[in-house]
Amino acid sequence: MNAAAAIYAVLSAVLMGTIGIFSKLTGLPAEILTFFRLFLGAIFMVLLLVMVGQVRLVRRWPSFPVLFNGIIFATGIICYVRAMNYTTMANAIMLIYMAPLVASVIAHFVLGERLTFGALCLILLAFFGFGMMMEFRVDINRGSQEFIGVCYALLASMLYVSFILISRIINPSIHVYTRTFWQLFTGGCIMIPFVLFSMQEVNMNHIPWLIGVGFFPGFLAILFAIIALSRLPVAIFGTLAYMEPVAVVVFGWTIFQETLNSLQLAGCILIIFCSVLKTVKTNMLERVLKAGT
Repeated sequence: MNAAAAIYAVLSAVLMGTIGIFSKLTGLPAEILTFFRLFLGAIFMVLLLVMVGQVRLVRRWPSFPVLFNGIIFATGIICYVRAMNYTTMANAIMLIYMAPLVASVIAHFVLGERLTFGALCLILLAFFGFGMMMEFRVDINRGSQEFIGVCYALLASMLYVSFILISRIINPSIHVYTRTFWQLFTGGCIMIPFVLFSMQEVNMNHIPWLIGVGFFPGFLAILFAIIALSRLPVAIFGTLAYMEPVAVVVFGWTIFQETLNSLQLAGCILIIFCSVLKTVKTNMLERVLKAGT
């Protein structure tokens, strides 16, 4: 396994978690934050390509799977926002974070990425740790708005699964910079209809924070995720993805003085343990296999 790719996956998860910081600091609707996250992220990607002299990568046709993945990513965020309008954040997040586990199982049968019993146990343990962080709060009342929210959350989860799997089957000859720009740009365009009538809420004081949204959870987080997904099996990426909720809890605890009880702390530790163990075990296995050849 590429150790650098694992680092990219962890950094992506942590940076994805920073969206909560900007949400609290700006108080802006999620749709506006998502638009600037994706659209400014695409602009930052272009600036990077100008700096490294590879603007030609933007002009390359990215292929339909890349564009489709950009649509999936933005649509998944929209469904997630809609889910939280009808149900609790805990319900929405718990259902969405079933995605890494489901994607790993599908990749085992469809993509030929062997999922060992040990790897499955580590993913399940990470998911259990995530449940500990959420204090296992899932409240579903069929026939009410709660049920509508759960349906949106399940749709968002399926879109997240699709994003992970499609990222694994995209032609490796398509540069990760090309993929990143077009997925960010496509996603930003998808968000335009959702922000047309709410953009007046943005004022000059928001601009520095919105630039941060485009740079950290937008440009860097998605670039690192795409790099990691181009190199890592779904099972490893799926385990490391659980570092995002850990980052969210830690940010809330350290920056906004939110409380963190013993159950949540234990969940954080369990997720970190599973992520480290999965990475170390994979590296050791690869070294043994190389030594035997």
